[in-house]
Amino acid sequence: MAGKDKGGASAAPAKRSTTQGHGPKHTLCRRVGYCLWGKPNCPTNSRTIKNKEGKEVATKERAYPAGQHGPTKRRGKLSTYGTLLLEKQKVRTFYNLTERQLRFIYENSRKGEGITGDKLLANLEMRLTTAVYRAGLAPTIFAARQIVSHRHVLVDGKIVDRGGYRLKAGQVISIDPSRSPIIADIAKGIDTPAPAYFERAAGECKATVLHEPLPEEININVEITKVVEYYAR
Repeated sequence: MAGKDKGGASAAPAKRSTTQGHGPKHTLCRRVGYCLWGKPNCPTNSRTIKNKEGKEVATKERAYPAGQHGPTKRRGKLSTYGTLLLEKQKVRTFYNLTERQLRFIYENSRKGEGITGDKLLANLEMRLTTAVYRAGLAPTIFAARQIVSHRHVLVDGKIVDRGGYRLKAGQVISIDPSRSPIIADIAKGIDTPAPAYFERAAGECKATVLHEPLPEEININVEITKVVEYYAR
């Protein structure tokens, strides 16, 4: 039941974020026309499912915005601000971050020497949640966040349950099969190759950070300079 403000009017229910595990995960994918994570089960891809009669049928691609008028809605040209906002939203969604978290990481990336955009990407990739996903210890960024917060992930042999923990070269992330057998079995079944800055030992459910990620090694379809420009306004 919605609460009331001091004037007696009913307060509108708070909107739930589509990141951080709440709401549809692929809404932005449909808006941009492709899956941000390259997953085959995204609505933007055609896939084979079973209907009520048990027969396999192919679904239609839904590479258009969600909603009643989505299929017929034309993709208009975005304004300069709209373009910057969209790139920022793609980063937020891909890494499953709140606005506050992304802005905090951006502010830290501005400090010191180096290119802000490159440092921003490196800081995003070296978050524990991202590393668990990228290294193939979780099937999605959302699953990675969950197993970290539920204390299934070890860093150098010690439990770390903070998704924003910043990893460094040489550190080892792992899942202990004796403590988390189901999570470990899922990790062993993931065959996605790890990027060059991780060395993955799939059979042991662990991965080592080899070095700080270079911009050209990071697989994400986003113009990071526009994200920097958005926050620098």
